[in-house]
Amino acid sequence: MKPETPLLTVDTIIQDPSGRVVLIRRKNDPFKDCWALPGGFVEIGETVEEAARRETKEETGLTVELDRLVGVYSAPERDPRGHTVTVAFLAHAAAGALEGADDASEASWFEDPFRVKLAFDHAQILHDCLRGETSV
Repeated sequence: MKPETPLLTVDTIIQDPSGRVVLIRRKNDPFKDCWALPGGFVEIGETVEEAARRETKEETGLTVELDRLVGVYSAPERDPRGHTVTVAFLAHAAAGALEGADDASEASWFEDPFRVKLAFDHAQILHDCLRGETSV
């Protein structure tokens, strides 16, 4: 019998040299129309790194290079759909043009990402990343 376990997701903080970060506006619930980090569920047979690059490309049109692990976020209440664990990465854009697609109705660069309502625990993830801290 398989144990019941949390679902696995990834989130990506895309930062440019001036410090701006990319946020997407969520097209679907939960947090429909709120801003969020690009990310999503890891597929079977995929590494978290592959998932981060794939989800980022699908939602933003950007091909990214991952720079470092920001942290693992596992609070059982962080996602209203159920217990979900996310692995968050800092990345930079390597190619592509920014545009919202897939689960994102919009994608944009933000000089101050805290000025908008952020979905899930993405404010905490951003705080940790921008302070250079790693969360486990």
